[in-house]
Amino acid sequence: MKCACLVAGTAAILSTVLLAGQAPVPPAETVFDVASVKLNRDGGPVAGLRRLPGGRFEATNIQLATLISFAYQLQSFELVGGPSWLMDDRWNILAKMAGDPPAAPPGTIDANAIATQALLAERFKLVVHRETRETDVYQLVRATREGRTGKGLLPSAVDCLAIQRATDEASRGGPPVPNPNTPDRLTCGMRVSAGRIQFGGRPLSILTNALTAITQRRVVDRTGLAGDWQFDISFNPPAPPPGIDLPPPDPSTGSLFTVLQEELGLKLETARIPMPVMVIDRVERPVED
Repeated sequence: MKCACLVAGTAAILSTVLLAGQAPVPPAETVFDVASVKLNRDGGPVAGLRRLPGGRFEATNIQLATLISFAYQLQSFELVGGPSWLMDDRWNILAKMAGDPPAAPPGTIDANAIATQALLAERFKLVVHRETRETDVYQLVRATREGRTGKGLLPSAVDCLAIQRATDEASRGGPPVPNPNTPDRLTCGMRVSAGRIQFGGRPLSILTNALTAITQRRVVDRTGLAGDWQFDISFNPPAPPPGIDLPPPDPSTGSLFTVLQEELGLKLETARIPMPVMVIDRVERPVED
């Protein structure tokens, strides 16, 4: 990889994971042609990852642990090991691959993530392997024996992937595409705020990411519900950590567990099951450019 000053499918992840002692061999179209990696010395509260038109990718003020999680589509607790600077240091990355990779279905690994795997292996000397460990989880299941969904959980009638592809085409000079979302209604995507989840045009496997963040325990989809869904639920959020203020609980609103069951016909069951984790065998700070 030549350097320059630029910058939620399982099978795909397993096929591209860098196992201990192996060199990465990603397809030619899934590496960044140019990339710049710099330590962020400015600080600040703004951090994020952006896929941009023209095969460009940008990471701003990002912890390396977050970047690894993005590259391999992991939850934070699925990443094990590594030095403390994985969480302490922040990085700015500007990169570009040849061409303009198409949008990928939500919940699957895309070209940017695969290219980031190669960047991590080359610039950070990252070597990882997978293990299976017993883990406390919540299983998202249907709440009734008959398996009926709640009135608030509806199949999505919108092809959000087609909208995303048309939006990508519009960014390259094609006809404009109306935004299907409004501040009050989410048709495509997921919005999570304190006490509210808006969800549209996505599989329920994507919902487990939000539930994991809220419950602070890994959530696994065991509903057996295929396809894309939509709903909008409000609930009393769990008690926040010290220093974070939230509005007082609404007595007319239930907990997340109650609302999932009453409105969506789903529930969270505790379980302890073998789950995969990714273990860091080696990582180094890169030479900045």
